Amino acid sequence: MPIMTMLDAIREALTMEMERDERVMVLGQDVGRLGGVFRATDGLQDRFGEQRVVDMPLAEAVIAGSALGLAISGLIPVVEMQFLGFSHQAFHQIGPHIARMRYRSQGRFRVPLTIRAPFGGLVRTPEHHCDAYEAQFAQFPGLKIVMPATAYDAKGLLLASIRDEDPVLFCEPLRGYRLIKGEVPSEDYTVPLGKARIACEGEDVTIIAWSAMVQTAERAAAVLAEEGISAHVLDLRSLVPLDVEGIVAAVERTGRVVIAHEAPLTAGFGAEIVATINDEVFYRLEAPVVRVTAPDTPYPLAGVEDFYVPGVDRLVAAARDLARMAA
Repeated sequence: MPIMTMLDAIREALTMEMERDERVMVLGQDVGRLGGVFRATDGLQDRFGEQRVVDMPLAEAVIAGSALGLAISGLIPVVEMQFLGFSHQAFHQIGPHIARMRYRSQGRFRVPLTIRAPFGGLVRTPEHHCDAYEAQFAQFPGLKIVMPATAYDAKGLLLASIRDEDPVLFCEPLRGYRLIKGEVPSEDYTVPLGKARIACEGEDVTIIAWSAMVQTAERAAAVLAEEGISAHVLDLRSLVPLDVEGIVAAVERTGRVVIAHEAPLTAGFGAEIVATINDEVFYRLEAPVVRVTAPDTPYPLAGVEDFYVPGVDRLVAAARDLARMAA
């Protein structure tokens, strides 16, 4: 299988799906002539024309609202929000309208709409570019939230998202676009939404993560292994739907859990996972669940973001303390 970056895998998924289904179209800021700010849509307008790859104005609410109209009219729009942090300008479209349209119409209207949105830190971008807002969107029933961590999953999950009959927020890690590489089949395949992936098998402590934090967790597991601590890393892949069975199995395996995410601590999606663990498998815990997250502060200037985004050292310290804690 060819080795691809996550960015290449995303572009291949878009190309493949646009070739397979003429109803699929791409719209967003600079997606056409420029090929996207990160070149995820590079070459698509030349290949499929301006009617299917549409440059939109600098107005996120207009982009999202237009995509909703296109979706309920029978097309399959794939929106590119330049950054997840900009999606607040379309919040009222994504939540009250896109997410609940099937409910509001009593099932009359499907909304096969995918919103691609890069996010995440350690790439030295200006304000509003790196914020991890995934937990805020989890409050919208009807909206699925997908968080790929590998190039293989980026392609397979994006194809599954575009083919889904419900709206999907597809969050792409900025630092993973070119740094995350792996084997990606050239043929058509999908990765099911709501099925977690075991990234690393272990017996002493479980680390639950998603998106680029999975790579951080894997590096932490390698450090822990040198200390004789076996870490089990679970990549959630999607937050909605959430693989509760996968989480339960991972907790039962070790009895000790660290949850890692880039969003601030308070009301981050890690809190929902803690609640799920308490509901489903509390009596199999050998120690309290620990969260390793960003602090409850605004995203900082680029010069200090290394202290803001959870790193290997913080994950190793948390996992080490848990593994050595007496039951």
